[in-house]
Amino acid sequence: MSELFPRKQVMGFVFSLVLTAAALTVYFMDVSFVVGITILLVTAFVQAAVQLVGFMHVGESEDKTMIYMNIYYGIAIALFTIFGTLLILVWDM
Repeated sequence: MSELFPRKQVMGFVFSLVLTAAALTVYFMDVSFVVGITILLVTAFVQAAVQLVGFMHVGESEDKTMIYMNIYYGIAIALFTIFGTLLILVWDM
């Protein structure tokens, strides 16, 4: 019976709704810019992790090590691009 009910997907969906509600409270509450951005960034990264693990089944195949390495590589390239752009365009280095 437990195999017929998608418990992991339902829990991921509920957790996604909770994270979305937490991010939405930034809009309705009077918080400072720094606190708002911090809440939004944390909820965005946790939401991405829930989507990858819960719905895209990243860790369920035999080549999960390579998949996680590709994710880490993509994050590193994104951060390198973001901070490189900030370094050149904003910080005048």
